[in-house]
Amino acid sequence: MNSSHQIWIRLHRWRLKHFSERGFLTLLSFLVGILSGLAAVVIKNTVRFTQQMVHLLVSSEVHNYIYFALPILGIFLAILVVKYVVRSEVRHGIPTVLHAISKQKGKIQNHNLYSSVLTSSLTVGFGGSVGLEGPTVATGTAWGSWLAKTFRLNYKNTILVLACACAGAMAAIFKAPIAAIVFSVEVIMIDLTVFSLVPLLLASATAVVVSYFFLGQDVLYPFQVVQPFELGDLPYYIVLGIIAGFVSVYFTKMYLFIDGLFEKLKTRWSKLMAGGVTLGALIFLFPSLYGEGYEAINDCLAGDLGYLFDNSFFYSFREEIWVAMLLLAAVVVLKIVATSLTFGAGGIGGIFAPTLFMGVNTGMLFAMFVNRLGIREITSNNFALIGMAGLIAGVLHAPLTGIFLIADISGGYLLFVPLMVTATFSYLIVRTFTPNSVYHIQLARRKELLTHDKDANVLQMMDVRKLIETDFEVLSPNAKLRDLTVAISRNHRNLFPVCDEQGKMVGMVKMDDVRSLIFNHELYDKVKVSELMYMPEYFIDPNDSMELVTKKFEVSERYNLAVLENGKYLGFVSRARVFTRYRKQIIHVSHV
Repeated sequence: MNSSHQIWIRLHRWRLKHFSERGFLTLLSFLVGILSGLAAVVIKNTVRFTQQMVHLLVSSEVHNYIYFALPILGIFLAILVVKYVVRSEVRHGIPTVLHAISKQKGKIQNHNLYSSVLTSSLTVGFGGSVGLEGPTVATGTAWGSWLAKTFRLNYKNTILVLACACAGAMAAIFKAPIAAIVFSVEVIMIDLTVFSLVPLLLASATAVVVSYFFLGQDVLYPFQVVQPFELGDLPYYIVLGIIAGFVSVYFTKMYLFIDGLFEKLKTRWSKLMAGGVTLGALIFLFPSLYGEGYEAINDCLAGDLGYLFDNSFFYSFREEIWVAMLLLAAVVVLKIVATSLTFGAGGIGGIFAPTLFMGVNTGMLFAMFVNRLGIREITSNNFALIGMAGLIAGVLHAPLTGIFLIADISGGYLLFVPLMVTATFSYLIVRTFTPNSVYHIQLARRKELLTHDKDANVLQMMDVRKLIETDFEVLSPNAKLRDLTVAISRNHRNLFPVCDEQGKMVGMVKMDDVRSLIFNHELYDKVKVSELMYMPEYFIDPNDSMELVTKKFEVSERYNLAVLENGKYLGFVSRARVFTRYRKQIIHVSHV
């Protein structure tokens, strides 16, 4: 045993001796907040450095022609890093965390401590049309997972540490600690209890302080409310919420459609060429799709639409309102296309920034359209801001995150009522058409999504294979009644699976069905097992979800169901064992 391992063991023993569980988690949440805050600082500065290097190397004389080549170059470099440095698949940030919570007991691979930093900085630094929030969360939670593994935390405390890391990362990015906690509760699906509240608050506050120290106190999207909410604007905020909901539906559907197209391409190089060239063409035509888009968001919030025309073929039309409106509609429609192409080509990033970009432009376009109609003069800046809340509520299925995040970055709560109205209507619309968010939909399809339904979560965590009982006497269909009576005498079970030479189940004998025959000695060598067996109507596949297993028990009204894999007999699962494991799992995952 090496000396470093011995040091960790001693530290672990010292911790158990001197700290209570809550006290240690409070200390750990402080450390997680620091690490998450540093993760945000490192990623932000790495991207900034990459962008500066790109601008130094690129001649200004080539104008927007370089936009065609830069994104594909950045994605290519990211692929090389994944293949030759990381040597493991780098998944997108928040889905990685959700999958780790659902299927890996909160354990995240160690390469995520640095891999998202390297790959996302190349992707975004060279103009990939994605955000940095997801990679920041992935990096922060990877450090949280590492700490949880180091100190051998149980499942429920590991998940709490990951939630603290997620809250810390989001708080450091947006400098909005309350919104970050709400995001952890809504998206990471942690239960907000008295036990978890203090660690979440401490991690979020600590990460914000770290971000303040290194990045300053300016928020990412500064905004000042000039015109407060007027009751006459309420119907327009409702309409904006409905529009934001349908834009969110489009976002999700288009994202999944393009992802499906790239799934059909067999090699990563074919994906790079198809995605990179198409992405380059889009950015060449609409330069505002380049990169994260936070500068464009800030310009839009300030009422400056110059970003739509700069370095584009449309520059000579910059004074035409109708051209600006057409370009706003175009970038709203095409931003998710550019984001999906970036992902499909092999780039690493997040969807949070593209969501905000589409939201601010949707709000601005709606306000300009209403003002052009001349029915009522509404404040375009306010609608641009609240459009972001509508898209967050819709795309992420996180209305509270949208409300509190936008309220935080606007410097106050003067627009809290319209934020609530728009976010609520957007969420209602999107839930009608897409039951799961972009973050959750792939996990939901694979039956791996945890929700706020604790019962469903516990069933999700249970594995059929770990519940299989194999101490049943297996009979051959050619066996005699005599063989069955011998099996009955040496086995306490009242079910006897009948299998052929290949191990495939061909039937089952139930004790109640043969009870009257086992005392008739004259039939011992005359009656075959094949004459006594029956094929059960219900059986379990080892790949079935536990939710399906419980439904089969309920419908069949059986206490034991056979487990068959491609017809081959593996054993039985009992109703009693499922219930016992369920009770243990409830205790395992519950906070006190």
